Amino acid sequence: MVDLLVERATFGHGGNQEVIRPFAARGDVELLLVTPQMQSFEAGARADSGEVALREEDVPHWEDEFPFWQSTSVELENRKVSFSRIVMPMEENDSIMSDWLNSLDIDAVVCSGSRRNVSMWEDWMGPTASLVRASALSGRPTLGICFGHQLLCHALGSTIERADSLSSGIWDLEFTEEGVGDELLTSHVSDGACVAGLFTHQDHVMTVPENCELLSKTSHNGVTAVRVHSEDGSALPAWGVQFHPEAARARIERAYEWGHITEEEFSSLKGEHDGAGILSSFASVVLGL
Repeated sequence: MVDLLVERATFGHGGNQEVIRPFAARGDVELLLVTPQMQSFEAGARADSGEVALREEDVPHWEDEFPFWQSTSVELENRKVSFSRIVMPMEENDSIMSDWLNSLDIDAVVCSGSRRNVSMWEDWMGPTASLVRASALSGRPTLGICFGHQLLCHALGSTIERADSLSSGIWDLEFTEEGVGDELLTSHVSDGACVAGLFTHQDHVMTVPENCELLSKTSHNGVTAVRVHSEDGSALPAWGVQFHPEAARARIERAYEWGHITEEEFSSLKGEHDGAGILSSFASVVLGL
């Protein structure tokens, strides 16, 4: 998990738990977390030896609103799930990233949302883009959420632009011909059923990468979901989604109670969406169910 919202407990650690929940319902889970936005580039050299625990001195940019921990565990679906922070290579090199992921025997990669913006590029985004691109093109199940969607699309050649204002709310997905039967977005519903996503973002993906298929759009966003394809045109188990499937109702309510979102944002995010079903579908893809 590329853990880019670590400083916001409700949407960071809490959101990670929602991503993992459907996996925990089906078996044991070990989640490895990387925080490139806070890790030093120098610490990245230690990742050469594989799985290396992240130390507090490795993250000079840590935001103390959420205290640092190296590992923890939570109970999800009556199962103990372990979370561990590790050092990641800070190289803009897909080959290095692919070798590193293989050395860890990673089953899937998820890149979370972020308070940062692809349109306001920072140095750590280069290595992270290499990580998600290498994972997606290798055929490893990969999911980019909001910022993760934008970063994956940018890494594959998309243009990203910043809107004048924040888009926050729940919108119905308008599926393309390819999206109607997509296993991530629609396998949890009956044919023709409405699928909704919860959005809160200001950056927008403006173009679809050449090696991706557009799966859906909304009335406010033209590239809402994409699926990555291989060189021969076959679909890979790698997606980017602009919405937040991990934004469960309880997480939204807690974020408002803790002052992490405004009353206006909270009002715009009321309602049902299909995030839990979509995350369950991703777990099924990863587990081969």
